[in-house]
Amino acid sequence: MSLDTVLARIDADLPQATERLLNLLRIPSISTDPAYKDNCQEAADWLVADLASLGAQVEKRPTPGHPMVVGHIGEGAPHLLFYGHYDVQPVDPLELWDRDPFDPQIEETDKGKVIRGRGASDDKGQLMTFVEACRAWIAENGSLPCKITFFFEGEEESGSPSLIPFMKDNAEELKSDIALICDTGMFGEETPAIVTMLRGLLGEEVTITGPSKDLHSGMYGGVAMNPIRVLAKVIAGLHDATGRITIPGFYDGVPELTDELKAQWDGLNFDAGSFLGEVGLGEPAGEKDRSALEMIWSRPTCEVNGIKGGYTGDGFKTVLPSKASAKISFRLVGQQDPHAIRENFREMVRAQIPEDCTVDFHGHGASPAGQMETGDPAFEAARTALSDEWPQPAAFIGCGGSIPIAGYFKTILGTDAMLIGFGKDDDQIHSPNEKYDLTSFHKGIRSWARILDALS
Repeated sequence: MSLDTVLARIDADLPQATERLLNLLRIPSISTDPAYKDNCQEAADWLVADLASLGAQVEKRPTPGHPMVVGHIGEGAPHLLFYGHYDVQPVDPLELWDRDPFDPQIEETDKGKVIRGRGASDDKGQLMTFVEACRAWIAENGSLPCKITFFFEGEEESGSPSLIPFMKDNAEELKSDIALICDTGMFGEETPAIVTMLRGLLGEEVTITGPSKDLHSGMYGGVAMNPIRVLAKVIAGLHDATGRITIPGFYDGVPELTDELKAQWDGLNFDAGSFLGEVGLGEPAGEKDRSALEMIWSRPTCEVNGIKGGYTGDGFKTVLPSKASAKISFRLVGQQDPHAIRENFREMVRAQIPEDCTVDFHGHGASPAGQMETGDPAFEAARTALSDEWPQPAAFIGCGGSIPIAGYFKTILGTDAMLIGFGKDDDQIHSPNEKYDLTSFHKGIRSWARILDALS
């Protein structure tokens, strides 16, 4: 089997591959809007037919929501499972689009050609990079170099309500040596990346109640306890002067970076000043002894996402509120236990509530972090393969957000995941005028062909 001939086939067939993607993009598979239910079925049927054309044994599987697409092809080791989603975000506000979001086109920009349309980057374009790599490999060699399972869902953009039950019901069929997820991006324009750290997420809503009703501040101010004052004290005490979080036991299970990984990250030359400057800021506000990338990728956070209490309308109203509340989120890393952190946080808050006030809590999710076993030789093989395709060497990076599917692969299927994607920061996913660079699509296909070769 010759990798060079597969890469040459990818180059020669790029126009046909792009047209296939455009056809998929024309299907308005918006999962969150019931009006597009039939279109989600249509997108699933399109993928079933396309995978069948490769020789895969493939089915559209029903769920209480939109269907799953599951296909199997190839033999031998390793067994790779590739996950993607065919549903897309709504297009509102439509008036901000420069063209019909479901009439995709190739456009010339000052940075080169882009594929413009809803789903181009998230996730149809990314999904098809892998499918097209498999197509080219089969065209040149008659078969794939290993066993592959395709696993596509249609509810990722609406919370994946059917995903966990489906994975549990079909765990034996979906188990593999490695799961591949193509729903991430590059680090910069020319540096590919494998996401190996995903932060977990814990949400808490705190409501402090004082008087039985709102009070006139002239009559009760000074003598009646103000819940906003109590809440402000709680929030102010969540961080110390160095930016560390003060919740007891909060840093239990937080690992330090290895010297090798720290060197990789330092080599990315991330400019924190420019990063913050794009949003009108200039100084990192977290832990004083950590780099910006460490704080985004490998350190936990505690952030206040919203505060409510008293009169917030136009004008002025001198009122002491009965209630004050805040929504607080924690991004978690390593082996931090979200349930232990929840209890420690609540105990810390309760200890600060005066006798005349009560506190109630409402939890919003509690998912642990995910950390991939990069000691597995497959990870370094994939990193080397990516480096061979792109101008800059690939890096193992973290992700500031949370990608639950990677955790589900680990907890339900016992499988580590490689998150490899070719999106760019300016792809405008979830926004009007979404695009995917034609270079990302082309080199993404070539990258997957190299990874298939390296892993098998």
